[in-house]
Amino acid sequence: MSRPRPRVRERAGDAEAEGRAPGGGEGSTLPAETPPGPDGLPLLGNALSLVRDPRAFYREMSEYGDVVSYSIPRLEFCTVLHPDLVERVLLTDHERFGKYGFEDLGGEFASEGLLLTEGEQWRRQRTAVQNAFTMDRVQGYGEAMADYTRRMVEGWDDGEVVSIDDELSRLTLQVLAHSLFDIDLGREADLVREFATTINDRGSLDGVSTFLPVWVPTPENRRYRRVLSEFREFVGALIDERRGRADEYDDILSLLLTAEDDTGDTMSHVELRDQMATFLFAGHETTSLALTFTLLEVAKHEEVRARLDEEYASLLAGSAPDPAQVPQLEYTDRVIQESLRRYPPAFIIFREAREDVELGGYRIPEGTKLTLPQFHIHTDERWYDDPMTFDPDRWTDGLEEELPDYAYFPFGGGPRHCIGMRFAMLELKTALPTLLQRVDLDLLSDPEPELDMAVTMRPADPVRMRVRKR
Repeated sequence: MSRPRPRVRERAGDAEAEGRAPGGGEGSTLPAETPPGPDGLPLLGNALSLVRDPRAFYREMSEYGDVVSYSIPRLEFCTVLHPDLVERVLLTDHERFGKYGFEDLGGEFASEGLLLTEGEQWRRQRTAVQNAFTMDRVQGYGEAMADYTRRMVEGWDDGEVVSIDDELSRLTLQVLAHSLFDIDLGREADLVREFATTINDRGSLDGVSTFLPVWVPTPENRRYRRVLSEFREFVGALIDERRGRADEYDDILSLLLTAEDDTGDTMSHVELRDQMATFLFAGHETTSLALTFTLLEVAKHEEVRARLDEEYASLLAGSAPDPAQVPQLEYTDRVIQESLRRYPPAFIIFREAREDVELGGYRIPEGTKLTLPQFHIHTDERWYDDPMTFDPDRWTDGLEEELPDYAYFPFGGGPRHCIGMRFAMLELKTALPTLLQRVDLDLLSDPEPELDMAVTMRPADPVRMRVRKR
């Protein structure tokens, strides 16, 4: 792809105004020009700049426009920085952009799971899984969410110092395993959490292994293969134990075991295994990180904490919220919304062009990898005033109505939006008031933690807090 010098940024619609082809579909003429972008190094491309400081790298790319090319070893990328163009990729023209993920970077995760499957296989899986996330079912999980949060808090001593990110990882894994799989994890919880950590380490931009095939014997790759094997053995044993007894349970695993396609066939063992891997990783990791960053900001802002206390005193009087009360927690909702804006746990969405397409007035060649960076778009000054400031009140006075639809998309968008969004939001809005009514948390770690951009966006170091019982 071409690498000219930076130019004045165009709005997403300027290409059409200049007469360039708007769609790239049947009957249109594709532009000859491919997106501009920063120069890279031989063989390495832009990998060093990306690894050193992802935020600075994306700021640099934004100087070239809203569709910008870059490269890393073995791969050509294009980033999309305008909400209207993100909407085209995820919604309007989604069939022209396929999934692209961990396997394509040389890893191995869950290629037969809902996150990465395509076409009819994905539609069949989505249909089976979505029955576990209806509104009625999700609200039925609220009691367990509150109960496990209470147990966590009761297990803390007054004055104890905890790594809140670690504690919340345990919490959200317990909630997910109980609610979706009807299991209470014992020692297996450590294996699942080690699996999540290993996936992130394997995909971290700070690690060389991210850019190498999984068979290359780096320390990260050796650890990854070992933990993946142990995790698959655990999940396989759970599937085998449940097979033939699915009618005794009412959970997502039973739905997957009994779901049939049009020919009457059920999912293969590999599909079931990869579905379990997908939900056990993504289902607890992202929610625990969202809670971690929210509590970090609450601990930093006394006025935010005071207003949350007022809301809880008025509506809850010390009790955990039930699902019917959750919509009344309007300030809690704004706090969580702002936290997801500043720290979207799934911070970049990946896609791949299935054919030559036009985007923003440029030709995107078939096979080009696309990144849709929530973490950058969520802090773009075109859409948000003072974007790096944590301000829950920005979500009043009609901001959502004024924003382009995809200026805020922490759960993705289009047909492949996060299927667990309702579950995650209920857990966030249940766990936060349940916890904060019982303890104060004094932040002991850096209030502006270094972030590790891996498969998820996570604090690079433990977030330490001192517990003060109320």
